[in-house]
Amino acid sequence: MNDPRPILFFDSGVGGLSVLAPARALLPRAPIVYTADNAGFPYGTKREAEIAARVPALLGRLAERYRPRLIVIACNTASTIALAGVRAALELPVVGTVPAIKPAAVLSRSRVIGVLGTNATVRQPYVDDLSEKFASDCLVLRHGSAELVQLAEAKLRGEATDPAAYRAALDGLLDQPGGERMDVVVLACTHFPLVADELAAASPRPLRFIDGGAGIARRIASLTEGQTWPEDRAKGVAVFTGPFEPPPGLRAGLRAHGLERIEFL
Repeated sequence: MNDPRPILFFDSGVGGLSVLAPARALLPRAPIVYTADNAGFPYGTKREAEIAARVPALLGRLAERYRPRLIVIACNTASTIALAGVRAALELPVVGTVPAIKPAAVLSRSRVIGVLGTNATVRQPYVDDLSEKFASDCLVLRHGSAELVQLAEAKLRGEATDPAAYRAALDGLLDQPGGERMDVVVLACTHFPLVADELAAASPRPLRFIDGGAGIARRIASLTEGQTWPEDRAKGVAVFTGPFEPPPGLRAGLRAHGLERIEFL
């Protein structure tokens, strides 16, 4: 039997593509619906209460329209604030995205790790809990950057970005006490792996950048193990929550991730 139900990925913008890519590599025949909440973008500068109300409501509408087998909140900010509310509201599996502090602590030799995310993510108690549970012997530095989110969006549109802006984001960690010993940086926003090469090029010394995309992909594969998929690889759908005309660069970036059709909620 062929099961046409899609996996639904959700983010404030294009950042969730960094989670979609490894998931498609593991599950190449999975139908995909990718939703970017452009009407609510960006999340990282919003109040927690607004995100906690908005995300479950939007995902309820999306679940009703697309009938997914599983939802992936491919957004650290939305996950750390609204994941529990979404799971309470929907009767289907929901996978969240959390900062990869555990694997970062395993990799760090200096025992100083950085968490680079949005302003909303880095101030969440969830980050405190992860740090205490998995990196209690580490100095965990945090920095929130709204500009990096915009840079990732611009890159996917095919626009040139300023190398100095990436260095400024890194300096938010490196300039803190202990920053000179930092050897691993957690990319705690799904937008940031899209500009990992630019961050590495801007760094004054070698740093290890880590994100949770591969682990999330494995979790999706585990939750769907034994399920059937369409025989042929389905064309993915990109859904935007607000009307706008996607520029050619964005359309090309979406097609590169297998999202060949565009719809609006």
